[in-house]
Amino acid sequence: MTRPPLPAEYDCDVLIVGGGPSGAAAAYWLAQSGADVLVVERKHFPRDKTCGDGLTPRSVRQLYEMGLRDQLSKSHRYSGLRAKAFGKELVLPWPDHPDYPDHGFVVTRSELDDLVTSNSEKAGAAVWQGAEAIAPLGPDASNGGPALGATITDKDHGTSSSVRAKYVVIADGANSRLGRALGVTRDRSIPQGVALRGYFTSPRHDEPFIESHLDIRDKENNVVPGYGWIFPIGDGRVNVGIGVLAAAERLKEINTTTLMDDFVDYAPASWCISPETACGPPTGGRLPMGLSVGPRVGPDYVIVGDAGGSINPFNGEGIAYGYETGRMAATYVGRALSANDPRILRAYETELQETYGLYYRVASSFMKLMGKPDVLHALVGTGMYSKSLMEWILRIMSNMLRPDERGPAELAYKAITALALRRSGDRFAEGFGLAPSD
Repeated sequence: MTRPPLPAEYDCDVLIVGGGPSGAAAAYWLAQSGADVLVVERKHFPRDKTCGDGLTPRSVRQLYEMGLRDQLSKSHRYSGLRAKAFGKELVLPWPDHPDYPDHGFVVTRSELDDLVTSNSEKAGAAVWQGAEAIAPLGPDASNGGPALGATITDKDHGTSSSVRAKYVVIADGANSRLGRALGVTRDRSIPQGVALRGYFTSPRHDEPFIESHLDIRDKENNVVPGYGWIFPIGDGRVNVGIGVLAAAERLKEINTTTLMDDFVDYAPASWCISPETACGPPTGGRLPMGLSVGPRVGPDYVIVGDAGGSINPFNGEGIAYGYETGRMAATYVGRALSANDPRILRAYETELQETYGLYYRVASSFMKLMGKPDVLHALVGTGMYSKSLMEWILRIMSNMLRPDERGPAELAYKAITALALRRSGDRFAEGFGLAPSD
């Protein structure tokens, strides 16, 4: 049944633009604190979203803390990663960590985002579906002025609404429309990812490990900087995809659709992945990484999740960082509301840098290096011969360093890179401050 038209005017404490992970998390935590919250989502739930659908322990922790443990228990649970490369295979359980569970889940985004946004609605947030924020209300917002709220298009009825808000949380994903209207840009020196995924029926749909292929190849058998994945969903299907680094030297030569076809052909036959078992055509998108989009704080707004480039450059994970940055934003927006002081929003950027800054800088530098096929081959080839080394790499790349290990993140990057350099020679050392003897 079609809902009634949205009101022409609406007032709230906080307008949240986008019902994905970051927007839903911000809505939940703000509503829990008693704020008057409105979420606008341009599509209707359930709606699809290009994603690997894998929830790491970081994501699971956030969902558990939002009270969704029982709901998640009905989804496919997995115990870790099966890594495959250069003819070798390693099975790597999730690292032990005092702050995170020892398991993940695979949940389609059509189900997950509906679940988390509905949970925020139960906590007290209002949710408008089929409603798109197209421009800020503030007349000087594009030049650094306050947003004041947003003009909302009712996509079901072709009408518009003016939503006035004390604060705005921008969570409308990569290539954020409202973010662009506020003058937000991407730092092109930071690597960007390109991903493509599709669903396939498979007899191995309920495997206890997700699978990652670290040596994806084109038809000429050239190794391409990136990785392929096969994630069991548990409902008869698997999520199959590829991720490629936009900083890779050969990116302009890579056709991701063709590469996806190549990966489907290359995948182990036991998965029974083929054009005949495909559930539909693959979909894809670009992934802004490493806090590459900003500024993320304005006079009365904050930018979270993919809209702020919060994706982990090491592995392309965005869901956990959507939940985490949405929760951070809720903290500072809530404090600003209580104190009636928008200057408090600046602390959001400070916490982002303290939490992710060094780690993301290390990750971005490392992935630029991994864009060199010879270094990729040397590093992955070395790691696949040592389970203990790959367990360490998994801990680093999934951002699950233990509290007593967090300080040496940069040293870990240097040590891993030095391993690659020892295998590949001195020729890549210049420009990275490293030598094979480091």
